[in-house]
Amino acid sequence: MEEVIYRHQDQTWHLSPHKAIFWQEEQALIVSDLHLGKGTHFRKAGIAVPANIGQNDLYRLQVLITIYNPLQIIIVGDMFHSRENNDVAYFKLWRQQFANIRFKLVKGNHDILPAAVYESLNVEVSDTLCIRDIHFMHEPCDESDAQGYTFSGHLHPGVVVAGAGRQRLRLPCFYFGKHCSILPAFGRFTGLATLEPALDEAVFVIAENSVLKVN
Repeated sequence: MEEVIYRHQDQTWHLSPHKAIFWQEEQALIVSDLHLGKGTHFRKAGIAVPANIGQNDLYRLQVLITIYNPLQIIIVGDMFHSRENNDVAYFKLWRQQFANIRFKLVKGNHDILPAAVYESLNVEVSDTLCIRDIHFMHEPCDESDAQGYTFSGHLHPGVVVAGAGRQRLRLPCFYFGKHCSILPAFGRFTGLATLEPALDEAVFVIAENSVLKVN
């Protein structure tokens, strides 16, 4: 696994090819858009999708916890995809391994579970979160009207990268604008929204097990 360490806003961010950021100063692992339970939700609707998608994503998160040993995990929205299902019960069991780690969820548009469910999962929930003047919210800020620096998700960002022989690949990415950063979707059962970053905005693509700066 080849991460990239990026200094921005006077803080140190470890960009992982597992689609997560480790914030060194706060010992915080940051992820967005897990969409746990999405596969189960689709299967209930009669749509054939692979089983155990959510469990595999939680295993990837478990690997990151082992690597970085965070004190807290910040989820920038859409932790669960829909209403309570078997993946919520699985998360509750999985969560017990990490009782010493604080899980902080910034609510996204898909986070519709009752407050009592999040409480039973030992997950702290808020609409926004601010640490060291860094703001966390689910939907990206308006760069022209930003208040401070924000981290967000929601878009499942990607960029098109040109290769040899007229090859073009659309890859997930970390985006760092002047006032707002957008995280890639952590969940694998998600799509991509293509960004067209300006020249003075930093973009890091995730290609296999590496993070590469392309802008």
